[in-house]
Amino acid sequence: MGDSPRTQRVVHLSTHATTIADVIDVARFDARIEITPDAMEAMAHSRAQVEQLAASQTPTYGISTGFGALATRHIPVEQRVQLQRSLVRSHAAGMGEPVERDVVRALMFLRTKTLCSGRTGVRPVVAQTMVDILNSGITPVVHEFGSLGCSGDLAPLAHCALVLMGEGAAVGPGGEQRPVLELLDAAGITPIELQEKEGLALINGTDGMLGMLIMAIADLQALADVADITAAMSVEGLLGTDAVFRPELHEPLRPHPGQAHSAARMFAHLAGSPIVASHREEDSRVQDAYSLRCAPQVTGGLRDTIDYARVIAERELAACIDNPVVLEDGTVSSNGNFHGAPIAYVLDFLAIPATDVGSMAERRTDRMLDKARSHGLPPFLADDPGVDSGLMIAQYTQAALVSDCKRLAAPASVDSIPSSAMQEDHVSMGWHAARKLRTITDNLRRILAIELVAAARAIELRAPLQPSPASADVMHRLRQSVPGPGPDRFLSPELTAAERIIRDWHEVSNLSTA
Repeated sequence: MGDSPRTQRVVHLSTHATTIADVIDVARFDARIEITPDAMEAMAHSRAQVEQLAASQTPTYGISTGFGALATRHIPVEQRVQLQRSLVRSHAAGMGEPVERDVVRALMFLRTKTLCSGRTGVRPVVAQTMVDILNSGITPVVHEFGSLGCSGDLAPLAHCALVLMGEGAAVGPGGEQRPVLELLDAAGITPIELQEKEGLALINGTDGMLGMLIMAIADLQALADVADITAAMSVEGLLGTDAVFRPELHEPLRPHPGQAHSAARMFAHLAGSPIVASHREEDSRVQDAYSLRCAPQVTGGLRDTIDYARVIAERELAACIDNPVVLEDGTVSSNGNFHGAPIAYVLDFLAIPATDVGSMAERRTDRMLDKARSHGLPPFLADDPGVDSGLMIAQYTQAALVSDCKRLAAPASVDSIPSSAMQEDHVSMGWHAARKLRTITDNLRRILAIELVAAARAIELRAPLQPSPASADVMHRLRQSVPGPGPDRFLSPELTAAERIIRDWHEVSNLSTA
């Protein structure tokens, strides 16, 4: 999805689960957040339970003890504010480049969602301050490395918690990095002095990997739609047949919903194509290559994986991830729900079909550029082959992107490295699974942009034959920023312009009548 403006809506945080749409709207479209009265009441109720335990002589993890491998030490009352402050400061140990603004906003929103469940034991003012920071457009600086995806996304969340304390680093609504206290003061926000349990509750969640999963679901859903369009255009450019996309060959014979959906979209996209109709007679070819004929099976596999990922994301959105957690009867109990394995697995799972969709798109592009396999197109779709190189190196770029995806498709979730003096002896690496999926998604967008440019050029080189009305509409949009066939010219800006067209989710959703 892109950064297109959307009418700002209000997202309400209650004790119930939030939605995928709410996360997207807050992360990418700056939706305003309001906490409902029932959530405020639930937080106040659980806070009373925590304060009762804090006054007790019985040690309770996260309230009156140290953390992780240091949980055996009982902390006296006079040191507990310092305990929470030290926890956040020491855990804000990330390094590397800052992650994207939408990731940080999703991370903070999802943590606030859990606070509002009333199961973490924080004061209502903590959740309200998080909401105020989000609504003001202040974005904490969170770094690429630091989370192992177990005990939650500790370092990324700690960098956010620091800002609530008036410390750390943050960027203002205008994109400028300024002192945190200065940013908070300009927004009328008072820094929080964390009390018992509150530092732990702010950092112990799967919110970063979940936020990135939710955004990947949205992005890959849009790119699956694009892949159907570019594949259909490549079928036209390569004088392929639409017969293999007929509905009777899909759902009745092989009832995978994603496959049937992609096949139907491709079949509808190619409807009324004079290019396709031109070779229905006297064509000696029996079957098209797999990269054309089997496109719905591969893109459909991505669609079905997205559907499964959505189930996992919605389950996690309904979860209350913290350790310890306040149960309905007031009991505060340790648990292992912060382990990111369920999210890490599906993040790794999505990387596989996303990579394969890109790999197949590259094969179609290469076929259009190869004189021996393109059925009459000029080598590399060049204007004057030999003098001109056409799209030769665009395919090199596409191949490089595919190769990068293949490397990144190796799972992160099987690579556990023990930490915290072997107390945390198995971790999910879900944050890293999410980061590499984000790169694969960006790569796939660029791969499809190159196929779009190649397929449009191939179709135009079939003149006087005309494409389907749907392809003609796509090409009209493309030609507003990317010129058609002609002598060689600076190609990189044209490929980037094609990527921008695909990045704009609203425009992509209307690219085809399919």
